[in-house]
Amino acid sequence: MAETLLKSLKAGLIGSGIQASLTPAMHVKEGAAQGLRYEYELIDLAQLGLTPAALPQLLNDAEARGLCGLNITHPCKQVIIPYLDELSDEAHALGAVNTVVLRNGKRFGHNTDWWGFAESFRRGLPGADLDAALQIGAGGAGVATAFAILSLGLKALTVFDREPERALQLAQNMSLLFPEATIRASDDISDAMRNSAGLIHATPTGMAKYPGIPLSPDLLQPRHWIAEIVYFPLETELLREAKKRGCRILDGGGMAVFQAVGAFRLFTGIEPDAARMLEHFRSMTI
Repeated sequence: MAETLLKSLKAGLIGSGIQASLTPAMHVKEGAAQGLRYEYELIDLAQLGLTPAALPQLLNDAEARGLCGLNITHPCKQVIIPYLDELSDEAHALGAVNTVVLRNGKRFGHNTDWWGFAESFRRGLPGADLDAALQIGAGGAGVATAFAILSLGLKALTVFDREPERALQLAQNMSLLFPEATIRASDDISDAMRNSAGLIHATPTGMAKYPGIPLSPDLLQPRHWIAEIVYFPLETELLREAKKRGCRILDGGGMAVFQAVGAFRLFTGIEPDAARMLEHFRSMTI
C-alpha cells in the first residue's frame, strides 16, 4: 500500500520571483528516475500578486490539494514558522525553514540549506584550512552557511554585513550554538581577509540582476579558498577573479543541488541519487 501511495506525489515551491528556479526540474527528473509520478509546482507570490501574509491560505490550499511538501524561499523562510506544527532541531536553531513536509494533517519544518552548503563544501573543498574565515552576508542564506561551516569545524568566523546590526546578531546567535569557536562581527573586510584562510560569500551580489563583486579583488590571495552561494550565473565575477589569483573555489551549484537532495529525501522517504542530481543540474547551467 505504501509503495502504491508513493507512486504519485505533488510538491511545490513558495517564494517571490522564482520563475527561473531549477528546483522543480531537479525534483521531477529525480522522481522519474526513481519510478515516481512526481509533480512540482511554482507558487510565485510576485506572479500571483501576493505577499507572505498569504502563507496561511497557501498552506491550507496545498494540504487540500494533497501536496506532500513545499520548499520555501525568499521572502518566506522566517515568516512561515508560526504556521508550522513542528520544527527540526536545525530549523529551530537557525530560525529559518526551507522545507515543509505535509503529513497526516501536520506541518513539519526543516532546513536543508545548511546541510546543502556543508555537503557541497565537504566534497568541493576537501582539506580546506578551517582555522579562520570571513563571511560576507548575514541574511537568511548567511545564517545557513555560518551554521554549516561551524558544524564542519571552523575555529574562527568573522561576519560582515552592510547592516552591522545583522552581522552582530548572527555572530551572537552562532556563538551560543558553537561556544568553542571564536565568532565576531566586523566592518573591516581588509583586516578580516588578511587573517582568514577563506571567504564565504552569502549575498545576492554577482547574480544576473545584482552584478558586481562583494569586495576588492586585490584582497584575494592564492592561499584563500572562496565559497560562493550564487549559482545563476555559476561562475560569478568573484569566482572569476579568485580563479585568476590561484584561489581554490567552490561555486554555488552544490548548495543548490544538495538542499534539493535533502528536500527530496524528506518529501518522498526515498534516498535520491546525489550524483545524478548534480549531473542534471550541471546540464541545465552549461
